[in-house]
Amino acid sequence: MASGGDYLKSPDLLPVTHQNRSVGTFGFAVIWVGMAIVLAAFAIGGSAIMSLSLPMVILATLAGSALIGVFMTLIGDIGVEHGLSFPVYMRAPFGTIGTHIPSLVRGVTAACWFGLNTYFGAMAINGILNLLFDFNNWFLCFLVFAALQLFNTSLGIKSIERFADFAAPVIILISCWMYITLADKATVQGKDVWTWVESPTTGIAAFTAFMVVMMANMGFWATLAADMPTLSRFFKAPKNERNWFKRNKTQLVGSLIVMPITNTFIVTIGAVAYMATASADPINALMNSASGIILGVLLLMIVLAQWSTNTSANVIPAATIFSNIGGPKVPFWAAVIIAGVIGVLAQPWNLFAVLVNVLLIIGGILTAIVGILFADYYLIRKRRVNVKDLYELDGQYKFLKGFNLAGLFAWVIGGALANMFPTYSSLVGFFVGAIVYYVLAKYWWFKKYPQAELDNPSDEEYLGITVGHDWDDIVMQEMEGKGTE
Repeated sequence: MASGGDYLKSPDLLPVTHQNRSVGTFGFAVIWVGMAIVLAAFAIGGSAIMSLSLPMVILATLAGSALIGVFMTLIGDIGVEHGLSFPVYMRAPFGTIGTHIPSLVRGVTAACWFGLNTYFGAMAINGILNLLFDFNNWFLCFLVFAALQLFNTSLGIKSIERFADFAAPVIILISCWMYITLADKATVQGKDVWTWVESPTTGIAAFTAFMVVMMANMGFWATLAADMPTLSRFFKAPKNERNWFKRNKTQLVGSLIVMPITNTFIVTIGAVAYMATASADPINALMNSASGIILGVLLLMIVLAQWSTNTSANVIPAATIFSNIGGPKVPFWAAVIIAGVIGVLAQPWNLFAVLVNVLLIIGGILTAIVGILFADYYLIRKRRVNVKDLYELDGQYKFLKGFNLAGLFAWVIGGALANMFPTYSSLVGFFVGAIVYYVLAKYWWFKKYPQAELDNPSDEEYLGITVGHDWDDIVMQEMEGKGTE
C-alpha cells in the first residue's frame, strides 16, 4: 500500500472536474422543487398553527428557510470551487480519521430522513393499491419502494436530475390542489385560514413559538446545509471566475429563492391541513379530502415527491459519507444499500410524532458543524485548500493520529450549547461552533500542526476553479507517481 494510503482515495470521493459537472441553474432549481416538497414538513405547519396565525407561520418559515439557505450557499462553495464532497473536506477541520465522527452523524441522519420519506411514499402506494385491488400491506410497499429509490440513486446524479425534471411539475400541481381543497374544507368548518389559531399566544410566548418554527425549519435543512458540497461539486460554474456571486449563481437561485418559497408553501399546506382535518399527517389529509380516481392520482404524486426528495437530499449524501468511511472497499452502490438499511432500521413510522423536537436537537448539532466549516474555509484558509493532502494519510491533515482536536472540541461545545437553548438552537450552534473553532484552530492547533495554505497563501497553488484548477487530475497524478515508486 502506498504511503499516502489508498484508503482516502476511493474513486467516488475524488474531486469532480469542470467537464464532469452536469447540473446548471435551472437543473438545480428543479431538483430543489423536488427536494423541498417533503411531506414531513407538514408536521412543522401542523404544530405551528396551534400557537401562531398562518401569516406568522409563513413569516417564521421564510426567515428560517432563507437563513439556512445562506448557510447552504456559503458552505456549497467548497464543492463549486474545489469539486470536493462534504466528508472529504471535513478532513481539514476534523482530521483524516476524525472526519468520520461528525460525518457519520450526518450520514445516519440523512438515512433516517430517507426512511421517513419512504414511509410516506409507501403509505401512498398502499392507498393506491387498496383503491385498485383491495390490497393492504404498507410494510411490503415500504420495502419495495425503498429498493426502487436505492436503485435509481445508484445510477448517479444525472439520472436524479432527469427524474426531478419529470417529478417537479406534477408535484407543484398536487401541492396547489391540496392547499385549495383543504382551505375550502377549513372554511366550511367556519375557520378563517388567515386568522384561526388553535391556542393563541401573546408576548414572550408568541415570540418563543415564532423562534421554534424558525429553528425547526433550519433544523429541517441543517443536514443539507452541512453536506451541500456533496451536491454542489456537480454544479456548472465558469472557470477563472473570481466573483463569488457569479461563480455561485446556481446555488443562489436554488437555495435562496426556490427552496424558501417551496418549503414555505409545504409548511403552509401542513398548517391548513391541521385546520381542516385536525391532523398534520399528509396521507390522512388526502384521505379526508379526496376519493376515487382523484385520490389515486394525488397519492401517486405523493410517491413522486418522496422519491425526488430522497435521491438528492438523503441517499446521495449518506452514501457518499459511508463510502468515505469504508474507503475503496465500500463503492458508492454498496454505500447506497447501507443508507437504505439504516433508514429501514430507524423505524420511521414512529418518528413523525416527535419530529419537531428531533429537528431542534439535530439542528443544533449539525449547524455547529456548518459553523466550523465556515470558520475553517472562509475565516482561516480563506478558501485556499491543500487538496492533495486531503487524500494522504501522512499529509498535513493527519494532525494528532488523524484527529483535529480543535474541530472536535468546537463541535461538542457548539452542539451542547445549542441544545441548552433549543429556542435558538441552529443560531447558537452555528455561531458558537464557528467562534470556538476559529480561536482554537488559529491560536492553538495550527501553531502545533502547520498548514501549507496558511504558511504560503498562494491563489495559484491552493484555489480551484477560480484559477482554473481541476484537482482530480492532480490527485490522480500523485497516485500514479506513488504507484511507480
